[in-house]
Amino acid sequence: MTRVLGVDPGSTRVGLAVSDPLGVTAQPLDVVDAMDASNEIARRVEELGVEEIVVGIPFRLDGSRGPEAERAELFAQQLEELTGLRVTRWDERLSTKEAERTMRSAGTNAKQQRGTVDKVAAAVVLQSYLESKR
Repeated sequence: MTRVLGVDPGSTRVGLAVSDPLGVTAQPLDVVDAMDASNEIARRVEELGVEEIVVGIPFRLDGSRGPEAERAELFAQQLEELTGLRVTRWDERLSTKEAERTMRSAGTNAKQQRGTVDKVAAAVVLQSYLESKR
């Protein structure tokens, strides 16, 4: 398998996670400003030798797409054009809640989570994708 970049897009911040070279585990990588995210992701793809990108699509609980999902879809399309890589869309429902729970259980309070929960959510999305490939 190849190295995969996980992306949890948001309107303010975008969380990034990366797989190990074997594509077994996902590690939180960084949080970038949403305004700069496309260029920063393109730079990281090159720097890390990423060969695939997974973008979390925030479907509603009933499976429908709201405005956030449509924005994430447009972002995924933009990344495909910018990087030339395959961009897989992945259901990220409740990934942020799972990331918050994980961080709380590790002793991180809500104030400490601010600014880091997005990269943990990206790792949750990416790990889910990696496990589906096994």
